[in-house]
Amino acid sequence: MTGQVRHVGAERTYDVVLFGATGFVGALTAEYLAAHAPEGTRWALAGRDRAKLERLRERLAELHPACAKLPLLVADAADRGNLRELAAATRVLATTVGPYVLYGTELVAACAEAGTDYVDLTGEPEFVDRVYVEHDALARETGARLVHACGFDSVPADLGAYFTVRQLPEGVPLTVDGFVGGGGLFSGGTLASALTALGRGPQTLAAARRRRLHEPRLPERRVRGPVGAPRFSRPTGTWALPLPTLDPRIVARSAAALDRYGPDFRYRHYASVRHLPIALGGAAAVGAVAALAQVPPARQWLIDRWEPGRGPDAERRARSWFSVRFVGEGGGRRVFTEVSGGDPGYGETAKMLAESALCLAYDELPERAGQLTTAVAMGDALLGRLQRAGIRFRVAHAR
Repeated sequence: MTGQVRHVGAERTYDVVLFGATGFVGALTAEYLAAHAPEGTRWALAGRDRAKLERLRERLAELHPACAKLPLLVADAADRGNLRELAAATRVLATTVGPYVLYGTELVAACAEAGTDYVDLTGEPEFVDRVYVEHDALARETGARLVHACGFDSVPADLGAYFTVRQLPEGVPLTVDGFVGGGGLFSGGTLASALTALGRGPQTLAAARRRRLHEPRLPERRVRGPVGAPRFSRPTGTWALPLPTLDPRIVARSAAALDRYGPDFRYRHYASVRHLPIALGGAAAVGAVAALAQVPPARQWLIDRWEPGRGPDAERRARSWFSVRFVGEGGGRRVFTEVSGGDPGYGETAKMLAESALCLAYDELPERAGQLTTAVAMGDALLGRLQRAGIRFRVAHAR
């Protein structure tokens, strides 16, 4: 593992606490930490059900005997005092408890107040914008690093764009397009978060407007993240459909914070589909689900079809994969890069979250605080960790 333990908060009881450890992705993250956390890491499992935490610890101990003494911390996402104690006890707090807009507010507030580094898996724009408005200033004062979207949302896009920009000339206007492809299933928790976000359109727009009032403007640089039009992409040989997820917003915020993205940066984000009929069918299905999400009974019915805590089995996850290809241009140079790996929603997401938490705990990082992206908070350090963990970042072609 790279880097040394930071001295800030070293007197705390734990280096890393995993909150929501008994959920589907939470348990996979716990398994990854059990196998890969450096010897001597002081880490703990946290959740609201002690019996489930005990069963998870027993399962971990079967493979890793040292986990038999892993501390268990009982905490509820709605108990403000309880969460303050939890945040004050650790240097880094990783949480998988979503939908974050419903269950994440008090925890991130506790971390901002305690100066505790925080990582999550949210893909919810409303939550991210609310956290910025309500907690960024305090986190800057206390030194807390609030890093959202540390899973498939939005590490491949954010670090992939960062990796691509590094292959291009400095000090010139740059454009990057990202094309997301893959095959995998989702868990009940992911579905609940997505449907909750889709059903909160007015709240999401209001949170974005409030954020724009608080964010400083870039006086000498320009960063854009327009929604591209559907088109056939010759560089990738696929149909490109606009993908208005959290990813392009995260990439744009990294670009706004880092001068390396140039004086004028533009990023567009697409789903990459090989066959037009499949592209049209997928777009229609997404539209239908989005429409149903606006009706509370229908939204709840969809959530109940796949209750949180469930997900694809190990065999199906082993067959899953993802690839995000990037086309970057600027200063007379054009590069084609790719970020790829295995099961995007679960195995690789657990890996990304765990490595993000370990990176914050152990690596020498820029002296920054407040709400940050993965590229801004961890950059090269996290990129190196993920490469060593088996996620591939490569330059496919350049000219």
